[in-house]
Amino acid sequence: MINGRSGVAEISRADSDMLHVRIAAEVKDYDPADHFEKDPLIYDRFCQFALICARQAIEDSGIDFQKDGLFEETATIIASGVGGWTTIDEAFMRMFKNGRARAHPLTVPRMMISAAASQVTMNFGLRGPAFCVSSACSSGSHAIGEAYWMIRTGRARAAVTGGSEAEISVISQRAWESVRVLARDACRPFSKNRQGMVIAEGAGVIILERLEDALARRAKIYAEICGYGLSADAGDIVVPDQKGAEKAMRTALQSAGMAPEEVSYINAHGTGTQINDAVETAAIRSIFGNHAASLKVSSTKSMHGHALGAAGSLEIVAALKAIETGILPPTINYTEPDPKCDLDYVPNEAQEQPVTGVLSNSLAFGGLNAVIALRKFD
Repeated sequence: MINGRSGVAEISRADSDMLHVRIAAEVKDYDPADHFEKDPLIYDRFCQFALICARQAIEDSGIDFQKDGLFEETATIIASGVGGWTTIDEAFMRMFKNGRARAHPLTVPRMMISAAASQVTMNFGLRGPAFCVSSACSSGSHAIGEAYWMIRTGRARAAVTGGSEAEISVISQRAWESVRVLARDACRPFSKNRQGMVIAEGAGVIILERLEDALARRAKIYAEICGYGLSADAGDIVVPDQKGAEKAMRTALQSAGMAPEEVSYINAHGTGTQINDAVETAAIRSIFGNHAASLKVSSTKSMHGHALGAAGSLEIVAALKAIETGILPPTINYTEPDPKCDLDYVPNEAQEQPVTGVLSNSLAFGGLNAVIALRKFD
């Protein structure tokens, strides 16, 4: 992201000759055998991604569930928008193309949206509260926000949380084509000539824990999650509403005790669709007033695509790294200003500046909104 390098390319996992839109952001050069000792076929692709990221996050955090007595007090909340889509796709191909009489016996446990949450608990022996969140494009942010509240309210001492998605296939791409929101060449959030979004796959997982526990074991702290706002548009199933986005941002700031002027960067939902980007811009201007002119706003979806249920978790990782490094990820493919999108979108190249307060926006289909506020920890 710092280098502004796009992960979007021609689809390799599906027959692109059957598609009108032939690009996506796939996980490149992925071989499950590189990551799993036992047969990885017991896991759907989205579940594999979640397990790999959970493993990375746990290792990076240095947390020791056994030593710290956390097996019973760690929450596991892993989000997904569609769950085991690869498994569903394979079952249809097996039965209706290849003429097999029945689906594979592992089809149900692989396809469940909650499978990733379950497999994370089993792989790491976590016996605390565990569940899946599925709220379309806000799923990953909702999962992290709910984990944050569980710790704040004493229902858990730590959490393994994030989101995972892997739904790139002919069927899913043709379905998205029918909605007419896909770009044909590149994702260009906030640019006047934007055509739409680019579907992606991937996962992001983070470790949350109580401050006193993190300090006691001298953990590396990337940032403090200090606020969480959520709302429903209660309007249209696909068209976003400005008031819903405003309420989620306002609530996040209020719960964090942050003044708008304390926010220096917003990782925007920024899908690259005409309506979404204009509505989000208007909502930011409404909430931040004159300070909006000083804000840096970028959409990392321009590089990693729209990973649907995993989008919010990927973007939290981007926000955390911006706080850690003082480098703002850019909005690439930006070519021409749009009068309806008149903020500083960090166009095309990363920028260096101190980052102390951040909002990460997720504004999902169905009007299900989640915004997480983060603060640099000193």
